[in-house]
Amino acid sequence: MWNVLVLFFEPIIGHYLYIGQTQSWTAFGNLAFIIIALSVRFIFVNFSEHKSRTIADVIILIFGSLLFIYDSKFVIFFLLIRQTFYIGKYFFFHAFEGAIYKRLLRNPPVTFLVSFAATIMTGTILLMLPSATVSHKITPFINALFTSTSATCVTGLVVVDTGTYYSVFGQLVILTLIQIGGLGIMTISTAFAVLLGQKLTLKVENVMQNVMGASMKFDMLTLVRNVVVLTAIIEIIGAAILFPTFKQVYSPSRALYYSVFHSISSFCNAGFCLYSDSFVKYAFNLNINAVVTILIVLGGLGFPVITDLYNHLTKQNKRYSLTLHTKIVLSMTAFLLVFGTILFFISEFNHTMKGFTINQRLLCSWFQSVTCRTAGFNTIDQGQIGHSTSLVSIILMFIGASPGSTGGGVKTSTFALLLLSIIALIKGQSDLTIFKRKISLSSVRLSTSLITMSLITVFVIVFIMLMVDTFSLEQTLFEAVSAFGTVGLSLGITPKLSSISKILIALLMYIGRVGPLTVLFALSQRKKILHYDLAEEKITIG
Repeated sequence: MWNVLVLFFEPIIGHYLYIGQTQSWTAFGNLAFIIIALSVRFIFVNFSEHKSRTIADVIILIFGSLLFIYDSKFVIFFLLIRQTFYIGKYFFFHAFEGAIYKRLLRNPPVTFLVSFAATIMTGTILLMLPSATVSHKITPFINALFTSTSATCVTGLVVVDTGTYYSVFGQLVILTLIQIGGLGIMTISTAFAVLLGQKLTLKVENVMQNVMGASMKFDMLTLVRNVVVLTAIIEIIGAAILFPTFKQVYSPSRALYYSVFHSISSFCNAGFCLYSDSFVKYAFNLNINAVVTILIVLGGLGFPVITDLYNHLTKQNKRYSLTLHTKIVLSMTAFLLVFGTILFFISEFNHTMKGFTINQRLLCSWFQSVTCRTAGFNTIDQGQIGHSTSLVSIILMFIGASPGSTGGGVKTSTFALLLLSIIALIKGQSDLTIFKRKISLSSVRLSTSLITMSLITVFVIVFIMLMVDTFSLEQTLFEAVSAFGTVGLSLGITPKLSSISKILIALLMYIGRVGPLTVLFALSQRKKILHYDLAEEKITIG
């Protein structure tokens, strides 16, 4: 509680005590407590019984000591996470004989929805604190809720400028929410449960399979571990490659911060940027364009696809082939990237890209095609794009990324099944086939239901927004689809939205992130099995 007071209520503590000295002594006290805890554990407890905790605490002690040299405030924040972790462990797994944890397991999909909402509310409270802003003023609830939702749902829509409005602490809160939302709360909570020695129940494994977008049975323990490790490796590599570019402008410490922030934001398809105009100033920088787009594509492919590709490339058995899901995702992703690049090149040739060289036009078109899918960065002025470009962007944003990825939208595999259905209808075929495989009828029904539900949701929200605000249909539809697809691109109206529209857009971001992953799965848990067939009758279509 003292750490919370010192960290989040600086004006109150500073009124009675010298805040800088108080924070230093508090950070030192935290490190001292860890040293005492480790000493007691080494003397009185068998090392093998608390091996994971001891190793984790040693790492925390070393990292905390290094942070102490930089800023004592970050030491307190970092160690507060550790304390909260152990309190949460006791509260969920041990208090009341583990009744809370057992109750949460009864309905994992609903638990996932609630946990996402709880994360958003926690982020909202943290972003409302005076220490989260540069001006040390309390952020209005609606703006804090909007930003927290946008970060947790890895969208990138903002009502205030992230780089100038929020302090380093506020930006770290946003970055933490992005990482949690990108990996998925179910993934992180499962990883923590495994770390704490909890076994995965069959129900949790089934939910994880749907959340991760796995089309076939995987070892969930291995998959979760691979997801966390793979994410860390990719983000570290991305930050390392971005570092030389930012080092040309900033000091090494600030360049490192910018590199890590934008690497995580890119891989998680969040679109949060520390620049007011996103990456417009780096429109022709090959390093920024290459690294950011590669991170976005990797994050948008989905962890099962990346795992399948890794197995395919490293498997000693050469007859090991890619799954049908991976083939569809890779094919559709490549098609949409090329399709988007060509259309952006044509539609903006003499508009926002007027005066650019051919290579510059291709670079901007490629970046825009990639980021429109789910990321939300931009290298051209988004508010000045033409109507045709806006239409292409809306289509790409609605399709989004792939299942089990860090992005949103109705997903590439869903759109692929829609195209296959049309092709089969034109050819007069009753079955959907691709890559010498037949698509199940249940998958087709699920995809059409998902697209229909998504269209209805966007229509209802747009209808209400048009009644409460005065923006054009194009601007409103663009904003709504961007929120639902968790993209983050805007035609410049986000900060001007009314409070009602901000809440509606926040709701769309929430539905867009959790809807395809859990809502439909939760509904499928309650399906009623009929033990008889009803009489069949045809109706006229078209």
